[in-house]
Amino acid sequence: MASPQASSAGRRRQRSTRLTVAVVLLAVSALAVLGAVISGTWILVVLAAVLGVVLGAAATRITHSELADARRDAARDRAEQARAYRDLTDTRTAEHTAFAESMQERLTRHQTAVHELEDALTAAQGRAAEATRRLDAETRRADLAETDGRTTATLLEQSQQRAAEAIVRVAELEQELDVVRAELEAITQIRAAKRTG
Repeated sequence: MASPQASSAGRRRQRSTRLTVAVVLLAVSALAVLGAVISGTWILVVLAAVLGVVLGAAATRITHSELADARRDAARDRAEQARAYRDLTDTRTAEHTAFAESMQERLTRHQTAVHELEDALTAAQGRAAEATRRLDAETRRADLAETDGRTTATLLEQSQQRAAEAIVRVAELEQELDVVRAELEAITQIRAAKRTG
């Protein structure tokens, strides 16, 4: 396959040759008419005029074909450029779509994590409330059952330990929820900025 520069140079040389031939034909025609007029012979003037018309028509045809070729070449170049722009646009559109899908997936994952943490926090709070109720119940039973002090003390200690563990777990879950909410808010702000930008 020839390089674009070589084919471009070849087209230019060809156009130049065609136009040179057309100019030479017109010059020959003008010289023939001028020679016939100078000679003063009527038949030579008529023959020179006919020759001038034929050579002018040939020059016009050569110029017309050169112009048509130039227009075809320009149209081909514009079509190639339009294809290149279309391919570039398709590539950018695909990249944008992939980015948008990626961000949507991340947002969905973060929202799912937030919901799971909220559910876990609610469950932990329920367990803490239940542990507190049990602690209260055990405390009442301990007051009522002074005779069984050793058993009540053990149950009380276990309940307090579960309540303390539940409170610690609630605090941990609240911290995790705050982190995930901050990440979600940052991602939402990035998406909003990209939409407006």
